[in-house]
Amino acid sequence: MSVYDERRKKLYNWMVNERIAMVMFEDTDGRRESAIRWMTGQPSDALLFLSAEGKSLLVPWDANMAAIYAQADVIIPYGEFERRSIKALQGAAALFKIPQGSRVEIPPVTSYTNFLKYLEDAGEYDILCRNNGTHEETESLRAVKDDDEIGIYRKAAAITNEIIDLLESDITADKLRTEMEVAFFIEAECRKRGCEGTGFETLAAGAGRSFAIHAFPAYTTEPFAGPGLSILDFGIKYRGYTTDVTLSFAKGPLSQAQEKMLSLTEKAYAKALSMIKDGVYARELSLAADAVFGKARKAMPHALGHGIGLEAHEAPYLRSRQDNTWQIRTGMIFTLEPGLYDPLHGGCRLENDILLTDSGPEILTNARIIRF
Repeated sequence: MSVYDERRKKLYNWMVNERIAMVMFEDTDGRRESAIRWMTGQPSDALLFLSAEGKSLLVPWDANMAAIYAQADVIIPYGEFERRSIKALQGAAALFKIPQGSRVEIPPVTSYTNFLKYLEDAGEYDILCRNNGTHEETESLRAVKDDDEIGIYRKAAAITNEIIDLLESDITADKLRTEMEVAFFIEAECRKRGCEGTGFETLAAGAGRSFAIHAFPAYTTEPFAGPGLSILDFGIKYRGYTTDVTLSFAKGPLSQAQEKMLSLTEKAYAKALSMIKDGVYARELSLAADAVFGKARKAMPHALGHGIGLEAHEAPYLRSRQDNTWQIRTGMIFTLEPGLYDPLHGGCRLENDILLTDSGPEILTNARIIRF
């Protein structure tokens, strides 16, 4: 049984318990769903249908790509269904011999108007479009990484750490002078090492632009790592999985306010890291980091962190909102990224990727605040 079979099997059991005969996943423009890659290996652009009887149908846009990467019980190109998702759903139901009146679940992001089309054209089934259904259960399953994923992540982290070391060396030696040079350097170095590219658009903000949580534009031709505080947020994508790290470059002389921002960020990071254990509520970690800043009459304007995997931001979510009920579990990989930002003094953030193992948190990446 392949790793994809094992992952789908967990969903089949859920579907039986929930009396769901068939479920549809959609990975298309505007409705991206990386769970399809998680369950089949197909990189992108496909529909996936699962039946409670334990069968899978992948409907890819690119059949040639699917022949190389995908694993499913049946693969039928999208063109065979007139390139219409409702036709594909009807075809899947026929293939799986789904009885009329059965519960068939479609993605919760489906628009209301499209939902009405499903009801009209596939009304012989009980079409469900809901929150807290199979798609959310898939998100929960994906939050805990299996051994195959952890192996990929350790390799991705090792590549990330190589690039971090190169960045520190070249930036502090004044070999990379602009935000654009830094961003292009990361792209080139990760691809040299067999990566698919960066996991998201690199955010390189020199001292004049580091006051923003996410600089806009993401990078420019302005100087990077000049006197003051600069932020570099990047990730590399390896076999579909992205890392996510943030380094702060602090070039002296720094003001007292800037030194305080750096110190508080490191303290908040250390406090949250010290609390990580199986079962701890993610909200508690976020509140603890907030408290470090709060004692100094500072406030972090974003969440403490988030899960990472096939997407740069996924479950679990490390935020202080009252509706956050996520617990940290062994096998989860997530970021810690406390930071402070000031329109006058600039900003700083420290972000690393953490894996919770049976023996405690393992810091996969080696991002840091670089003083020079």
